[in-house]
Amino acid sequence: MGWAQLDPMRGVTELWSLLKGQWSTGMVPQIVFDLNVPQGAYEPGPNAWGAALHAPLGTATSAICQPPVHAIALGRIREVAAEHNDPSRHEVDDAIVDLYPRLARWHRWLRTARDPDGTGLITILHPWESGLDNSPRWDRPLSAIDPGEDRDGDLPRPDLTYVADPNERPTNAEYRRYRYLVERLVAVDHDQDKALAEHPFRVADVWFSAILAAADDVLAELAAIAGHPGAAEAHRSDAQRTRAALDAAWDADLLACLDQDRVTGRPIRSDTIGGFAPLIAGCSIDRAAVLIDRLLGPTYAGADGLAWPLPLTTATTDTRFDRKGYWRGPQWPPMTWLLWWGLRRAGHIRTANHLRSVSIDQLRDVGCTEYVEPFSGEPLGSRSQSWSAAVALDWLGHDT
Repeated sequence: MGWAQLDPMRGVTELWSLLKGQWSTGMVPQIVFDLNVPQGAYEPGPNAWGAALHAPLGTATSAICQPPVHAIALGRIREVAAEHNDPSRHEVDDAIVDLYPRLARWHRWLRTARDPDGTGLITILHPWESGLDNSPRWDRPLSAIDPGEDRDGDLPRPDLTYVADPNERPTNAEYRRYRYLVERLVAVDHDQDKALAEHPFRVADVWFSAILAAADDVLAELAAIAGHPGAAEAHRSDAQRTRAALDAAWDADLLACLDQDRVTGRPIRSDTIGGFAPLIAGCSIDRAAVLIDRLLGPTYAGADGLAWPLPLTTATTDTRFDRKGYWRGPQWPPMTWLLWWGLRRAGHIRTANHLRSVSIDQLRDVGCTEYVEPFSGEPLGSRSQSWSAAVALDWLGHDT
């Protein structure tokens, strides 16, 4: 989406570079490894996933997924090309013809392999699949997992090379559980039916599901461009089923959507950015009003003392709030982008423009850092984060 503002077809190429790792099942792994990068640069590396028999020949991939923003990205590339009257817009449409079937298979895999009962909510099998690795959302289900012996001594943590303070990142105890969950998936050779029946971490993720609903709506639009107009209604129906499920996951006391623990059958009570899922998926005007008030209110973007009034990843009133703790408090530009995109799409233009304007001010001051300490404004994590650069380019190129 960032490249779309400069070269739409380069944006399409970026999508192809990931989709070349799509499994025959339709699953899109969150990593396609560059085999020219030295071993150990990222952990778990390509040999840890047990994916060799599943990934396309000549590729090395991880074996888990992440939120399906891909159709949203392709839709945004086309939108940008049209806005700029870019001469490549017809090439983008030609690319949509080829990309649409892959994206449709990806969405179908999620709707079947990860929601076989048709609940409308997608089950994740690892906190990493959420994209919000150590969010308080996962504390309770993770606490029930016993990874066995303490293996701190042989636990590679290259992620710690990007931070001055290791307390910014998940603990070694959390990482032991993360690695254990990967090992459990490898043990069943990534059989989704077995994993949904017995895997120790199974959570219906409302934020992930909301992104899928939004992506389904965009995929319905892309279907017509790709020459499959008859498929559009099925995509819209899938999106609507998820919106109904998000309504059912609403907590009237917390005024938020709650993830559902599929192991215990209970909702996971936490006050995090995940609770704003309906703003991404689309919801009634009344529900949006409640959520926007909370988003801009004193426990999130309106908290006293913030360097920039932008959404936090965890409410200041949640006992697990940590202003430097990765997904436990800091501000992340891509999360603000998702909220901006959802609000703008739903017609909440004033709020969307406010988030964009303040975010640009923040990025101009701190640069394309990975995440930001919300009160001091200190840049945290990687100082050259491509996600932040991408949303910066998209915001700067957007015509309000």
